[in-house]
Amino acid sequence: MASGWGISGHKGRCYDFWVDFSECMSRCREPKDCTLLREDYLECLHHSKEFQRRNRIYKEEQRKLRAAARNTKDGKEGVDKHHH
Repeated sequence: MASGWGISGHKGRCYDFWVDFSECMSRCREPKDCTLLREDYLECLHHSKEFQRRNRIYKEEQRKLRAAARNTKDGKEGVDKHHH
C-alpha cells in the first residue's frame, strides 16, 4: 500500500484518502485531530459512500482555516482595502 499502486498497475481506490490521513498525522498536534480522515480511509476500504461528503466538508474547513491563518499572519485581519 505504501506506493499507492495495486498489483494491476492502477492507483489504489483509497490511496488519496491514505495520503490525506498520512499528511494530517505528520503535521497534527494530536492524532485525534485526524480522526475524520482516518475514518474516511477505513470507510473507503470498506466501500462506504458516506466518506465522500465528509471529506469534501473537511477539506473546505481546512481551506478556510488556512486562509484565516494567513490573514492573521499577514496582519490584514479585519482590514477593508476599499475603505477611504
